[in-house]
Amino acid sequence: MAKSDLDNANPTVLSVSQLPSRNLAKGHVRKGPDSKYDHILFPKQWWAGSSLNTDPSVWTSDEDEDDDLTLATEEPIDEQEIYGENYDPSSCTYLLSTISDPEHPVTLGQIAVVRLDDIHLSPSPAERLDPNTLTNVEVDLTPTVNHCSLATVIGLAVRVRLENALPPNYRIVVRMKDGSHAQDDQVNKQLGDKERVAAALENDTLKGIIEKMLETCV
Repeated sequence: MAKSDLDNANPTVLSVSQLPSRNLAKGHVRKGPDSKYDHILFPKQWWAGSSLNTDPSVWTSDEDEDDDLTLATEEPIDEQEIYGENYDPSSCTYLLSTISDPEHPVTLGQIAVVRLDDIHLSPSPAERLDPNTLTNVEVDLTPTVNHCSLATVIGLAVRVRLENALPPNYRIVVRMKDGSHAQDDQVNKQLGDKERVAAALENDTLKGIIEKMLETCV
């Protein structure tokens, strides 16, 4: 595609270091006055003490107790995990931020089409004590230009990625952010219609574009 044919030939591109990630990287130690209340905000996990018995013979094999242990230690999915943990492939779950833009060799995170602040979960992670709780995921997308002809394609890629990655108890809504697209009502109606989404994904050309966009997700 010629550069002159692109909807936005020169989008603003963020560097990887500018993208939001966890404040505390694994192994990083906070210092200074801003870490004064870390023991409250980031309490030590019950299993992190040096006195933990690692002998497997002392652990019960009872299935019910194993399930209880999983529920007690499994952290619920939050907005940062859906956006993308960070950019260390050894410790990261990539969901949305690393989806490729269909026009440019950059990701949706780098051109701020997907933004951490525009991902909303209900109920919040702190309120989800049961991992099987029905959870609503709402993702607002911001096209780089308000006449973007590929807005629906981008929305479909985001929806496919979430549906393939999240558990079945997550209900997904993908839409254009209010006022971000000249035809946001029309695009949102298509993205919210399961039959229209299914029909669109039966188109081999469109399916190929989406698969290409998702190749950069690890």
